[in-house]
Amino acid sequence: MIEIKNLSKTFITSNSKVQALDNINLKIEKGDIFGIIGFSGAGKSTLIRCLNRLEEPDSGDILIGGKYITRMDKKELKIARRKIGMIFQQFNLLDSKNVFENIAFPLEIAGFKKPKIQKRVEEILEMVGLSDKAGSYPSQLSGGQKQRVGIARALANEPDVLLSDEATSALDPMTTFSILELLKEINRKLNLTIVLITHELDVLSHICKNMAVIEKGRIVESGPVEKFFTNPESETAKSFVNIINDFQKGKLYFEGVQW
Repeated sequence: MIEIKNLSKTFITSNSKVQALDNINLKIEKGDIFGIIGFSGAGKSTLIRCLNRLEEPDSGDILIGGKYITRMDKKELKIARRKIGMIFQQFNLLDSKNVFENIAFPLEIAGFKKPKIQKRVEEILEMVGLSDKAGSYPSQLSGGQKQRVGIARALANEPDVLLSDEATSALDPMTTFSILELLKEINRKLNLTIVLITHELDVLSHICKNMAVIEKGRIVESGPVEKFFTNPESETAKSFVNIINDFQKGKLYFEGVQW
């Protein structure tokens, strides 16, 4: 479903050069819930933003559904992006539009007629459990409700792929659980391929089937999630698992104080 070949990306500023992605190779099967985990600055957000070319890679190829995303011109990419939904950590909702209008917005941009938009938005509102919030504005919603609107908007064009960039990082644990359960249900009903960027191990263990570890812009480990917890290979994976183990054993220290 998604194939990444020899993908590289470098950011250049006036006084530095940062290799964000270094020869990334990865395959994600159709219908999978795939997690990509790494510490801050490892390159995970850059990687997911390259999948729909919100970031332009320097070299390499990305195929989604057998189509080369990296070789498309602007017109082709605009059409392809309709089938690649994306949800964000900070929701990215339009404050001046209500819930219905936020979800309808990508459909309007795509040129759908009003009856089609009305029907589709109502379907998605029911799917995400917000039918009673259609007329509400973002300022009137909780964080979890805002993220449900973000998910609904990402589903508007009936995508084949859903990209999630730290979508639960700003939410409390209970709300995170409810959002993850919603994503699992969407995956089950629609056979939607979901790619999740996260640094939260509970997210990885709760929802993902397979995963990859990114370290300094390189994929250093990939495979089933169970393997990550039972037999970590990379230094990043071992560090994540050790942190969890230390918490569980009460041996994590901060500035000399045991927590």
